Amino acid sequence: MTSRETDRLRILGRLLWLCAELVLAAIDYATHCAFCCSASLPKARAEWLQHAARRILRVLRVHTRCQNSAPISGLLVCNHLSYLDVLVLAALAPSRFVAKSEVKHWPVFGWFARLAGTIFVNRNKPLHSGQTAEEIGVAISQGVVVVLFPEGTSSGGQTVLPFKSSLLEPATRDHHAVTAGCLTYELADGNVSEEVCYWKDMTLVPHLINLLGKRKIHASVSFSKLRSGTANRKELARQLRAEVLKLKEALA
Repeated sequence: MTSRETDRLRILGRLLWLCAELVLAAIDYATHCAFCCSASLPKARAEWLQHAARRILRVLRVHTRCQNSAPISGLLVCNHLSYLDVLVLAALAPSRFVAKSEVKHWPVFGWFARLAGTIFVNRNKPLHSGQTAEEIGVAISQGVVVVLFPEGTSSGGQTVLPFKSSLLEPATRDHHAVTAGCLTYELADGNVSEEVCYWKDMTLVPHLINLLGKRKIHASVSFSKLRSGTANRKELARQLRAEVLKLKEALA
């Protein structure tokens, strides 16, 4: 059997495994979340997502190395490289994510994002950012980690894009705990920027199928709790980006 045939069998086997895990996750949601009262639903969703993310990371052969303890509450602000970021961070702690509205239309994964209680932001309608910020504040007060990618888009990982400040308003107004996080990936049999990072004009399904053929992906994560915040959200955005850049340098 040629190496190409072996790769195809690996992709097919993992694709079937991934489909099975998604079905099991849907059943698990119906069992643990579908009949929860509104007060307990956010925590139940976050715990469901954590369990599902851990199982899917095994399918994708993603091994995570965490430099320090993940936050268990408050706002987590992180750089953004790929849809894998959501799985890696969700697997570390029960979390709720903020994502661009286009994600809800992704095949299969968009449906799961809605089940997980993702807060969707329409970046084409800036006037809606105030409403989204209010949702973020409410979510933080419900006791789960809310994860925000303030670059507004993913990148190839060479740098950290400037942080948008509009959705940081709850942290400056209500003095929630804020943590900076940084993610990096390593890939022995490929190019991280082109095959793990999901950016530019990449298409989800071909990118995912290619990823399923990789033997192993190493994810490294580091966190740093912001010691002193500010009441100015633009200044907070600058502080957080500077902290993420420090974490990125340390991981490198």
